[in-house]
Amino acid sequence: MLRLFYGGTFDPVHNGHLAIARAARDALGTSVWLMPAADPPHRDAPGASADQRAAMLDLAVEGQTGLRVDRRELERAARVGDAPSYTIDTLRELRAKFGEQAPLAFLIGADSLHGFATWKEPEALLAGAHWVVAERPGSALDEYLPSAAARLVGGRWTLDARSLYDSPGGKLLRLRQPLHGESATQIRRRIAAGETWHHLLPLPVARYIVEHGLYGATANPAIRPAPPRGL
Repeated sequence: MLRLFYGGTFDPVHNGHLAIARAARDALGTSVWLMPAADPPHRDAPGASADQRAAMLDLAVEGQTGLRVDRRELERAARVGDAPSYTIDTLRELRAKFGEQAPLAFLIGADSLHGFATWKEPEALLAGAHWVVAERPGSALDEYLPSAAARLVGGRWTLDARSLYDSPGGKLLRLRQPLHGESATQIRRRIAAGETWHHLLPLPVARYIVEHGLYGATANPAIRPAPPRGL
């Protein structure tokens, strides 16, 4: 059984995130665990709290077959305090749980692959898990990879999705999926500027953002309140 994890800040989770997760689910025939980051060391601090980002993920995956939320990194942060959250720590935790021979994979965007050499212990990450790489607008895989990243991933690409089931890690698979132009950064900017944004997220997530005043959101007539429970 292949276990596939999709990490990120999800600040906020949007339709593009879900499209990538569904494409990976269908291509690999396995569930996708969306894993909100606690305090990613290579990015600015998130605009919503960890609990709020996880709550939005719960709302986004409700009713989505094969998409689930994994709070592993948030739980680890609660144990260790404000220490940075590194993917290599997550991988080692997963290996301790599932064993050294279990096929594990991480789903990332092409933009993350471009900067992969700056991650902590990138060689161990590549050897210890498979990597499913989704194209992103402006960071297509056909573009030139930085030399450091190219050296790391050279010879690891596979065209066979099922081959990821045959070994614990070490391969890269290109995920072909419809490209979505939205990004969490753009959505936060649109919300703060009072522009139209609700169509870029699942409706329950948009409602949550308005109800909690996240990212400067105010009441929006296009977002009807959720009906009372039981109705």
